[in-house]
Amino acid sequence: MSEMSSSERTLQALSYAVAFCGFLTLWVSGTFGIAASILYLGAMIAAWNLEGTRWQISERAGTVMIVLALPFFYLAWRLQVLPDRGVESAVAGMLARMILALSAIKLLQRKKDRDWVFLHLMTFFAVLLAAGLSISPLYLASFVLYILVAVATIIIWENVSAKRRTIERKSTKEARILETPAWMRLTGVSLTLVVLTIVLAIPLFFLLPRVGGAGFGGSAGSVSTYSGFSDSVRLGGIGRIQQSDRVVMRVETSPSELAGADGYYRGVALDTFDGNTWSKSRPQIRETLVPRLDGRIAIETPGPYAQLVEQEIYLEPIDTPVLFGQTKIVEVASGFPALYRDSYDSLAYPRTGERSSYTVVSDISRPTAEQLRTDVEPYGHDVERYLELPESYDKRIFSLAQEITANAHNRYDKAMAVRDYLRSNLGYTLEMRASGDEPLADFLFNVREGHCEYFATAMAIMLRTQGIATRVINGFHGGDYNNASGVTVVRQRNAHSWVEVYFPKEDQWVTFDPTPAAGRDLSSGGFTGFTGQISKYLDALETVWIQYFVAFDSHGQAAISKGLRTSASEVNSAATAFLAEAAGTLSDWWRDIRGDSGQRARLWAIAYFLLAVIGTIVGVVLIRTIYRFIANRGGLFRRRSLKSRNSNPAADAIFQELTKLLEGKGFVRQASQTPLEFALGVPFPEAQKITSLYNQIRFAADGPFPHNLRDEARDLLDSLRAQLRRIR
Repeated sequence: MSEMSSSERTLQALSYAVAFCGFLTLWVSGTFGIAASILYLGAMIAAWNLEGTRWQISERAGTVMIVLALPFFYLAWRLQVLPDRGVESAVAGMLARMILALSAIKLLQRKKDRDWVFLHLMTFFAVLLAAGLSISPLYLASFVLYILVAVATIIIWENVSAKRRTIERKSTKEARILETPAWMRLTGVSLTLVVLTIVLAIPLFFLLPRVGGAGFGGSAGSVSTYSGFSDSVRLGGIGRIQQSDRVVMRVETSPSELAGADGYYRGVALDTFDGNTWSKSRPQIRETLVPRLDGRIAIETPGPYAQLVEQEIYLEPIDTPVLFGQTKIVEVASGFPALYRDSYDSLAYPRTGERSSYTVVSDISRPTAEQLRTDVEPYGHDVERYLELPESYDKRIFSLAQEITANAHNRYDKAMAVRDYLRSNLGYTLEMRASGDEPLADFLFNVREGHCEYFATAMAIMLRTQGIATRVINGFHGGDYNNASGVTVVRQRNAHSWVEVYFPKEDQWVTFDPTPAAGRDLSSGGFTGFTGQISKYLDALETVWIQYFVAFDSHGQAAISKGLRTSASEVNSAATAFLAEAAGTLSDWWRDIRGDSGQRARLWAIAYFLLAVIGTIVGVVLIRTIYRFIANRGGLFRRRSLKSRNSNPAADAIFQELTKLLEGKGFVRQASQTPLEFALGVPFPEAQKITSLYNQIRFAADGPFPHNLRDEARDLLDSLRAQLRRIR
């Protein structure tokens, strides 16, 4: 590295910076984790320190490693080395790792110009790949950084290349006249790079599937697994989710005054409890709901006193197909091809493993307390499963429920009595203290502390002992309202369980939450204080990114694909119609030529043909003339005019004599070589001096060959001739 010029060292450093930018764009897209990052950065640091030493990989070894790497990564993809990923994620992850591996090999080997070009191409491909994979707002910053560093690299590369050019291309008038000015070359190449990158990156962003999960506040490249939202949930499933501040969804509410309201985002409903686990007795899909012509999916008919709220939900990648929304969902607007409803009014969508966005219209109205108190109608047979108790349970639960509801005479008052008892007499904790064969009894009579699942289970079972139909709901409650973006951020810690009680007269399941206030107010406090204010605006920035970029997910991509197919079909139809019409016209013309329509029609057909031929010839000549005129005015033929304008017969004769002398010894000037390039390629200083004199005269002011220069050139020719005679 010590033998390199300062410009070459700068170029080398910038090339490493470009490679790092390519790595950065892939890293923020979330396609690989810490291990791959450490390996690549370690290889980059090692390569930088080994530059110019004998420890670098040879060019041949590097080529062999690259050839072997390609089938290796193909086999790794086929064998599904990357676990727990969808098809798109596996392909993207393997491509990202392959690009990093090939780049690392090139960094570690001895490099010529073509190797640096290969490295820059790999980086370019990395940026394009990340454009289609990234859902992180950091991608935009890394993309801008790549553009800036790449343009700087081009400028320095041009500077180094200019220094490598021959002396003639830097000093002679021919070079100054014929060569495009450096600022024009730099501007043109830089603009071409920027435009090409943007033109390729934007379509890839809109067309490739989103498989990343990175963001300002999220982990990269992972899909959250939530055990609390399956068909069977063991006590403690929700409690494990609540240990994390990871973002689950962002909710934008209209009307906005309800944005900070105490929202319950319903997920799954469970009706069967065996003492340890809640499950669905009917896990099958009840019906498939498809969009109307306007793209919306009708779920329920709102009541006469409906209070409608519309929420735009931006759901993070999660390993559950549950569609969350406030009870009760009336309508869903999304790009989903269908929604699936089970027997418990829970909704699911075709899971893609990517961020999803949808709009939910919910009716959050609730019957009044008086209406519910007067609802004393008996239950039908279809409600019996919501009254079932575990085969074996502690009978003290029945006695406690009977004692609590002794003064209540209807379903509503009994539900309120149990709810208030649990809120007031038991404590909230995330620690799993209840245990044994009957954790519910242990919770109620021994530890008397637990998290929301235990409170919901206790209320549901206690009411069932009193003949009241209940089911347990797992979902999310509350969240952190960000007034900078008008969005409520719901995190894993907001996972929650509550109870729904059925009132047959109203034909409605009504929400009751028995968890104490400490378990219902689980805001992370992330937007308070100085650091909270910074987090608030960073989250608002990420929300904007999600709303206007990431929300354009696979459903938006499908819409664009459909539009493109429609446009292509229309173009194809128009082209087919045009060709059919042209074929018909040609067929009519040929019939006229043959005389099928009479002699007069035949003469007209021949005349049209001749006119078409003449018009084509005239058009070609006219276009060629205009092109030559513009080209000459623009200087495209400056070399020809320069040669005639600066021709000097005496100087030309001396140079021709020089070339003949050298040809006799096997030094033949190539057609692509300038005079000085040819002279610099032969081992005779006299040839270079003669050529320099030739250039001085050729590009000097018009006039004869000065005698002193001609005599000097002749003396040099004689000296060279004598030297060549001694060479056999």
